[in-house]
This record gives sequence, structure tokens and C-alpha cells, in this order.
Amino acid sequence: MTFPTDPVRFDQARPLAEAIARDVAASGVDVLLVRDILGRFSLLVDDRASAVDVSKAEGWRERLTTILGKYATDRPVLFASGLFQPESFFGSPRVSALIGYSPGPGKGRIHLLDNTVVGEDWAKVSTPATEADGVRTARTAVYGIKGGVGRSTATFMLAKHLADLGHCVLVADLDLESPGSGPLLVAEDQLPRYGIVDQLVESALGNDEDLDLVAQATHAHVKGNGELWVAPARGQGVPGTEYAYVEKLNRVYADVPAQGLSDFADRLEAAVSACEEAVARESRRPDVVIIDSRAGIHDIAAVALSRLCDLALLFGSDNRQTWEGYRDLFTAWRSSGQAPAIREKLRMVASMVPDSTDRPKEQYLEAFRDHAWSCFSVLYDDLVGDDASGFNPSPEDDSAPHAPIPILFTLELVGLDTAATSGWDDRSFVQTAYDSFLDTTTRLMIEGP
Repeated sequence: MTFPTDPVRFDQARPLAEAIARDVAASGVDVLLVRDILGRFSLLVDDRASAVDVSKAEGWRERLTTILGKYATDRPVLFASGLFQPESFFGSPRVSALIGYSPGPGKGRIHLLDNTVVGEDWAKVSTPATEADGVRTARTAVYGIKGGVGRSTATFMLAKHLADLGHCVLVADLDLESPGSGPLLVAEDQLPRYGIVDQLVESALGNDEDLDLVAQATHAHVKGNGELWVAPARGQGVPGTEYAYVEKLNRVYADVPAQGLSDFADRLEAAVSACEEAVARESRRPDVVIIDSRAGIHDIAAVALSRLCDLALLFGSDNRQTWEGYRDLFTAWRSSGQAPAIREKLRMVASMVPDSTDRPKEQYLEAFRDHAWSCFSVLYDDLVGDDASGFNPSPEDDSAPHAPIPILFTLELVGLDTAATSGWDDRSFVQTAYDSFLDTTTRLMIEGP
């Protein structure tokens, strides 16, 4: 009995297309593998320097069509000489070299152009540049692959701690779908007139000049000369006019040409800069910026981690959801060639660490560290041989990205109305829970990861 061959699915299409591209490159021509927004592949052959045998091209077309099935485009093989503007493909800034491929003698190069509807910013890792006067602003993103891990409360504690040390701190609430740190830090009647969502909407029209975007924290009493400012996701609006938050939120992700900022990522980066400038107008330029990112694999998180910060604190609990989520994200970074750039920014936070007779915190953290190392190893270098070099820290390395920074769990924090409970953050059980977290993260932020 014969069984029908299973059709090629999304996960299988790329390795199959890459194998064909390697065979084509073996003939000595450069190849650009293009994946469209549906996941289908085309092979662009660079014949501008020398002609390519047409009979070979027919064989390549047949292989792509036969092997990839639905994941081959209607025109699976194209030649640079037949394209109207070949450099728009071969010279695109979004082109990356194929991971794991090194052209040998007589072989062509292989590059990949991956087109997606959303999420491209995960594959565009950079670090904020030093300001023109040489001053470095510490920008830290607080992120969780899942919600409900105490991210906003930790943001509050960290921001107040840094302000108590004398720093001018800005908290930017980028969790637009579920604002957290804004309401936690500022009373509703003390919110600025506009929020980050307003800046994003108005900047699309070039109408964002001098918006009132920041307010000083009212729920955190700062000691000494430090300052704590908040840029909330939503403002309180203009008196007498209904504040249409959802209607604005529905429009912030649009890519529109405005002020040279054509896509959402550029406008989000400009929005955080606008909040920094708003603080500078009111007082002084912030020297610490904490970005409360949206959870999950979302475009806001992509920009926050990949572009806006020089340190990313990754929150999680020791469970399957945490590690599966982070492994998917890390695998995407590795596939796009961003592992060496992004891993230097990352540090794992073990949130809500239990401490009981059944499972002491030391035992929990040991298991957490081992699972984190297994997950982070996707981003580490594969070392072979005794003299191998590269970045591959051991599980026990306390300075490695996977080494957990603990926040202890305490029942007293469950259900605590922090906005209505004055001085809650100074209570002994809160200080004990966050002591190690505040000490380690402060050092990483000020000294640099």
C-alpha cells in the first residue's frame, strides 16, 4: 500500500529552500532567498556580473516547485538582470547573510530577505547611542514573556530606589494595552494632559510639538535630591472633552510617512525621546530611563528590547510557559543572526521566588538557573574542542545573562492596594523581597551590563 506524501508546512519550507539555495550557490552565483508575507519562497539569482546557464535555471524552478509545493511562489526563480530595480532587493538594509553558511572557493554567497507583516523589529538589534555631549543615559527595559509576574511592581520599586540614590528617573509606561506603572506611580488627577498614546497619534500627523507628557510621581515619596518622573500610557485629556483612549490605541501601530518617521518603531523611539525632553524642560535631563514594556511577543516589546534599551530585565517564573515562550523568542533571534548583539543586553529575573519547607528558595533558584541556562544556550556560541573560544558561560556563572536575579514572594503583597496604602514600599517584608533585585539591577544599570 502506498500513502500520499504529506504536504510541506511552514516550518519545513525554510530548511528545504535553504538546501536548494546552497546547491544553486555551489554553481558560483550569488543567491538571495526571499520569503514573502505568506511564507512562500523565491530564489533571486544575481547574474549581473556573469550570465547563468538557462537550462540550470529550469532545473532550479522545477526543484523549488516540486519540493516546496504551496510554499513556492508563482515565479520561484528570478534573475537580477530581469528585475526593474535589482538593488532594491539585493541591497536592501533588511537583507541578512544566511546563518551557518560560509561560501567556499568557487561558490556564491547566500542572503535572506524575510518579509513579515509585524515583528520585524525583533531582528533589528541596536543599542541607544551616547548623547552628543558624551553623557550616557541608562535605559532599561522591564519585560516578561507572560503577564502577571510582578513587572509593574518591580518597576515601581526600582524607580523609587534609584531616585532615592539621587538620580533623575523617568518611567515610560509602554504597556499600552494594559497600563501598569503609570497608575501605580501617579494619582489619576495628577496625570499629565497627554500620554504616550497621544504622542504616537499626534506624531503621525506632525502635530506633537510641546505635548504635556510627564508628571512627577505622587505615590512614591523620594528621599534626598532625586526625582521620579512618569510618562503614562494615557493622560487625563482636555477638560470638557471625552478622552478616547481605545480609538487612539487602534491607530498607533500604523506605518505612516510623518516627519521622516515612516514606521511604528521609529515613532515609538521618538515618543520615548520626547518624554525625556519633556522631563528636561521641567527639570533636568533624566539619567535613568525605565521602560515598562508590554508582555509577550509583541511589536512594542520588539522595539523596547531590540532598540530602546541597553539592558533588558527578563521576568519569569520557573514553569513550562516561561521557558517555552523565551525559547521561541531566543530561537528567532538566533535564526536572524542577532544572538551576539542581543545577549549582551539580557538578564533574567526570577520573580515571586517561593521560600517554604517544601521548596526552599535555594532549591527553587537552582532549578530556575538550570532551566534558564538550557533556554539561554540557544543564544550562546557552540564551542568545539579544548581551544574553542566564544561566548558560552557555564550554568554556575553568576554574571551570565541566564543567572537569575531573585525577587522573593510574600503573601502580604497579594491583594495589596499599593495606590491606597501609603508607605507600603518601606515595609520590612517588601524591602526583604526586593533587596537582592534592587542591589543587582542598580549596579547593572549604572555600571552597564
